[in-house]
Amino acid sequence: MLRIGAIEAGGTKFVCGIGNDSGVIEDQISFPTERPEQTLEKVINYFTDKNVAAIGIGSFGPINVDPNSPTYGYVTTTPKPGWANYDFLGTLKQVFDVPFGWDTDVNAAAFGEAKWGAAQGLDSCVYYTIGTGIGVGVYMEGRLVHGLVHPEGGHVLVRRHKEDPFEGICTYHGDCFEGLAAGPAIEKRWHLKGNELPADHPAWDLEAYYIAQSISSTILMLSPKIVILGGGVMHQKQLFPMIRSYVQRNLNGYINTTALLEDINSYIVAPGLGNNAGLCGALALGVEALVRFNESRR
Repeated sequence: MLRIGAIEAGGTKFVCGIGNDSGVIEDQISFPTERPEQTLEKVINYFTDKNVAAIGIGSFGPINVDPNSPTYGYVTTTPKPGWANYDFLGTLKQVFDVPFGWDTDVNAAAFGEAKWGAAQGLDSCVYYTIGTGIGVGVYMEGRLVHGLVHPEGGHVLVRRHKEDPFEGICTYHGDCFEGLAAGPAIEKRWHLKGNELPADHPAWDLEAYYIAQSISSTILMLSPKIVILGGGVMHQKQLFPMIRSYVQRNLNGYINTTALLEDINSYIVAPGLGNNAGLCGALALGVEALVRFNESRR
């Protein structure tokens, strides 16, 4: 069976793994995200003796996903030290002569969930990761969505809760979705990390309020067949019923479907792949890259 490499490149940590074209992860390691030279040295060391047929990369962003651009494969405007305008993909291509898949970490997670997870058998899904940052991956009509760049759903503007004086933490937009609801925003607002707050703390109702706003807008704009919520913040399982309730309240019956009105517990869900959604998604990108490469040679 083919061995495919997978890289889930997060802003906080990298996860590298080996899997097969059925979505099974056979081996993986993780390490903190440092400056690119140190981080990619560890990536290269991991894959050097693995004899992979292709490598898929799901990267923190923003990134350049336009194959016709001279800076395709670059990380672009990130505040992460050393990574802005860094040729991530090109650096690995200099070492490994294999096909590469390349996309955002959240697009990769959406792809993995569509192939082997909660969205398997569906032609659309939206994947949220809510943790150190917030990202949204979009899989529509059987393919990942790009455009001018790629979806950046963490930075959409949301309506501030009338009792929330918090100014937000986003260095670009202040009180955008990420600025109000990412893990560091929870910590700065409440002076405790999210995992240190009790399940009945008012933080979680406020968090659900902002997450549900974004989901409501996504449903109205993209009409996905399932919404998947991952990331460290979503380990707070009490958020799910609160978010579902707010979404129903926001939409107010306007979207008249069974999925939203009667079966919302099966519509807004946790990742079917659990904590491996991102790595499995990168694996799926690698599989796809190998298929395209083989087709091009026929």
